[in-house]
Amino acid sequence: MNPSPPAPIAASAACPCGRGCPYGQCCGPLHGGAPAPDALALMRSRYSAYVRCDTAYVLASWHPDTRPQDLDLADTATTKWLGLDVKRHTPIDADHATVEFVARYRVGGGSAFRLHEISRFVREDGRWYYVDGVLPAR
Repeated sequence: MNPSPPAPIAASAACPCGRGCPYGQCCGPLHGGAPAPDALALMRSRYSAYVRCDTAYVLASWHPDTRPQDLDLADTATTKWLGLDVKRHTPIDADHATVEFVARYRVGGGSAFRLHEISRFVREDGRWYYVDGVLPAR
């Protein structure tokens, strides 16, 4: 099954990641193939890719050791992403970092949910990749 193309976002529109700048100056270049300068930028671009249902980008930015073989974001077509709150970006060394975030979303007309995750990232050959994440204890 071929995924449908990601939803377009105008370059001048506000970037879905919530950083406060236009998509064309924020996550847009990363979605177009530019490398993320750090783990935080990659995490924000992955959030924006989920908003756009950009399966190819989500998979390409996932480290091959932990990447699922397939990912179907078509099932999330009724998901409305409500916002991203980055709690902390922690560089560990030049090639490892963590990002803690809360992403809010709603499925259909239901109640809003919060995804609170501490994600691990690694840089290999000059590119950052999402490795995995844990849900912090409540």
